[in-house]
Amino acid sequence: QVQLVESGGGLVQAGGSLRLSCTASGSTSSINDIAWYRQVTGKQRELVAAISRAGITKYADSVKGQFTISRDNARNTVYLQMNSLKPEDTDVYYCNIGLIMGGNYYPNNNWGQGTQVTVSS
Repeated sequence: QVQLVESGGGLVQAGGSLRLSCTASGSTSSINDIAWYRQVTGKQRELVAAISRAGITKYADSVKGQFTISRDNARNTVYLQMNSLKPEDTDVYYCNIGLIMGGNYYPNNNWGQGTQVTVSS
């Protein structure tokens, strides 16, 4: 079993930056692919970015060039660097362990508790 803990969220003005962290503990040797999702209450979670153990990345079209996902396997941590933030980036951000296959990311049922990102205009 793997536990995921997100951190790094907060309140930032439009145009600002934040770096989110997702740290895994437990059976971390089983972790291959990890992703960041975001969700506004009442809406479906959407994939933001995913990264394989080898560092291959996948991004939602809406964040390409704005967000960067990276990982430190030694620290069992995945990061999401978010630049040029906009009010519409306001969401709760979650990390997830899943599988990248055929260019798509398939989440499993292992989610962190989420971290709130609020971008003011």
